[in-house]
Amino acid sequence: MLRLAPVLALALMLGPVAAGLLGTLLPAAGYVPVLGGTAVSLEPLRMLLTQPGIGMSAALSLGTGLVATFGAFAAVILFTAAFEGTRFFRALRRLLSPLMAVPHAAAAFGLAFLIAPSGFAMRLLSPWATGFQRPPDLLIVGDPLGLTMTLGLMAKEIPFLFLMLLAALPQADALRSRRVAASLGYAPVAAWLTTVLPRVYPQIRLPVFAVLAYATSVVDVALILGPTTPPPLAVRLTGWMNDPDLSLRFMASAGALAQLGLSLLAILVWMIGERLAAKLGRRWIESGRRSAAEPLAAALSGTAMVALAGAMLAGLALLALWSVAGPWRFPDPLPHHLTLRAWTMHAHAAGDAIAVTIAIALPVVIVAIALALACLEGETRDGRTIRHRSLPLLYLPLIVPQIAFVFGLQVLFLMAGLHDTLLAVALGHMVFVLPYVFLALSDPWRAIDPRYGHMAGALGASPARTFWRVRLPLARKAVATAAALGFAVSVAQYLPTLLIGGGRISTVTTEAVALAAGGNRQLVGIYALLQMLLPFAAFLLAAAVPGIAHRRRPENEATA
Repeated sequence: MLRLAPVLALALMLGPVAAGLLGTLLPAAGYVPVLGGTAVSLEPLRMLLTQPGIGMSAALSLGTGLVATFGAFAAVILFTAAFEGTRFFRALRRLLSPLMAVPHAAAAFGLAFLIAPSGFAMRLLSPWATGFQRPPDLLIVGDPLGLTMTLGLMAKEIPFLFLMLLAALPQADALRSRRVAASLGYAPVAAWLTTVLPRVYPQIRLPVFAVLAYATSVVDVALILGPTTPPPLAVRLTGWMNDPDLSLRFMASAGALAQLGLSLLAILVWMIGERLAAKLGRRWIESGRRSAAEPLAAALSGTAMVALAGAMLAGLALLALWSVAGPWRFPDPLPHHLTLRAWTMHAHAAGDAIAVTIAIALPVVIVAIALALACLEGETRDGRTIRHRSLPLLYLPLIVPQIAFVFGLQVLFLMAGLHDTLLAVALGHMVFVLPYVFLALSDPWRAIDPRYGHMAGALGASPARTFWRVRLPLARKAVATAAALGFAVSVAQYLPTLLIGGGRISTVTTEAVALAAGGNRQLVGIYALLQMLLPFAAFLLAAAVPGIAHRRRPENEATA
């Protein structure tokens, strides 16, 4: 059975991607008989190209995605190069790790509440510094160039890239490499960039591509912070796909393939940048220079990391404050009083959304954990690791833009009669949850000393008993953390829930994003806060699991 686990895991991850791309390709070519498309044609593509502002939408998606990814990457690399091993680095590491669990939509709402013309920052400065008695007529959130959306994407992707880099650093022996370079006269940043970066970058390259694909095709953050005239391409595609006029699905599918091409173009541009950076880096090393604008790199990267982390934390605090705020008129810095009125009024609807969110996430996480454990246990018993071959396949569902294949999945579920069901939405979530669970669990599992298993086998324990009584208890904390991460990923899914659920499956995320255009900040605060609290509750539970299991150990040993 264990030998079937990798096949089943790959089928659940890659099968929907392949089927979804096929389901997108057919309507993009004009062929869906049930919708009246009985012949292959390029008419959907022609319709797409004639849409007003379509070029600007594509340019927005490409530009904001590339700038946000490069900004997050540069901030993480320069900060690590300048501060690794310092107390400041360790403090920010502890601060940024929990922020990875914050869903993109909640982070975007928090940023909007902070920097909007009527936001908290403007209230603190008004009227004593600005003279404003009313919110200024400034287009900060939803600016035409997507600058605020880019900032929001950077703030959310920095924790992810930072944690990926931290996981790669031990394999590069970073601190010792830097000491050797320092003994040759290199300044700290230059030493890190010349000796550590070339070894860690190949390990974080796929996560960077995943960030790039997400940033160029994001929908929920773009709906909250992005421009509207015109919006980025992915937002327009989502609107066409949900339009009651079914004939627009042909054009939307052609647009989905165009979005896939756009994300691949962004990755190609990044790869060209890699080659250029490598060539410039070699010239720089050969020149014999031993410093790399050290004070400027440290100041810019440290300021960027602190500012973005501070903005996220302030935004999340504002979500909580708005959810219990009474009358809060501009330019008052704080609400007139606090009240739970909004919570009591919407408790029933919020409870339903929480129940649906958990009903989808829990089975998905359980299946994902079981499959990941089965794959890893199979590796352990066979004595081989398929890490390097399987890693690109694990990242494939994260690199292919969601919008490129979720449309097709929606069509296939419609044809199978599974549309608008929790099962269909859960299968859609599994595509994204399983890679994260496997990546979070694989390294801790492979780090377990194999001699424990050998010793148990020498004492007569069967392979199954060794798994349940030796390896699984040793990996208990990692399993709990991977489960919490998978739960957070499922909670944050917006596009698969919206499209595969046909708008009839309401989770806290879909409700929060749907409220973005409403302007009711109390209600937005409630749902965004719930969207944030569910993953935090999962991580708190994961942190408590090892302690609970340790207290129950004497009972278990007595009954064994």
